[in-house]
Amino acid sequence: MLKFTKMNGAGNDFVMLDNLDGRLEIAAAQIARLCDRHRGVGADGVLIAERPENGADFRMRYFNADGGEAEMCGNGARCFARFASRISGKHGDVSFETPAGVIRAECLGAEVRIAMSEPHGLALDQRIELPGGPVTAHSLNTGVPHAVVFVEDLENTDVRGLGAALRHHAHFSPKGTNANFVRIDGPGKISIRTYERGVEDETLACGTGVVASALILHETQGAASPVSVRVRGGDALAVSFEKTGGVYHNVTLTGPADFVFDGEIGI
Repeated sequence: MLKFTKMNGAGNDFVMLDNLDGRLEIAAAQIARLCDRHRGVGADGVLIAERPENGADFRMRYFNADGGEAEMCGNGARCFARFASRISGKHGDVSFETPAGVIRAECLGAEVRIAMSEPHGLALDQRIELPGGPVTAHSLNTGVPHAVVFVEDLENTDVRGLGAALRHHAHFSPKGTNANFVRIDGPGKISIRTYERGVEDETLACGTGVVASALILHETQGAASPVSVRVRGGDALAVSFEKTGGVYHNVTLTGPADFVFDGEIGI
């Protein structure tokens, strides 16, 4: 039987696994089964805590619901920080290695502030031809690639249809992109809905998408730090940043990271 912990960050939910002893072996098909909401635990992804290789406190591995490994997950990283602290007994600030770089986290009770890796690949005002007509998309990599489209009627936006079309569009080949639809609610305030690559559906929140959308808001509207971003799950996350010489640094994401339950499952 496999022991696990279920967590969620602003509604983005995860199965957390402890592999600090290095004994866990798990295949992509087993990860997909864990994430299956009918036959498994049900989650947007799986996070595995491992021993570090390059001097951080831990190593974080993140797998999407389809079993594919991804570079980074912002909401998952916040959950990982609390989970790793609990299983290791290490309290306070923690650091962990990811393919997107070393992430540092500060636990603030039920919330966590994570220091993101430096974003890259900014591209503004891209005209993307979709089956329903062209859209103007902005893109930025905040650990994983994101496209951002501003909309006026967020509630009635076809996130699943438009999101899938953007995710698989040739413009973002070969790896594809996550797709974010953003409504401006006021100075420094936005609401967001996200279609996640690997989940292949809308999720209640996406941390790296929140960060990408906040920075795109700064690029296009001049919004000052911090930016408040309300996600589909109802929570408001805060994105802080500095920018000098056209380069973003000290980018942080603050939001909830909640334990849901512990359990065991046969895989």
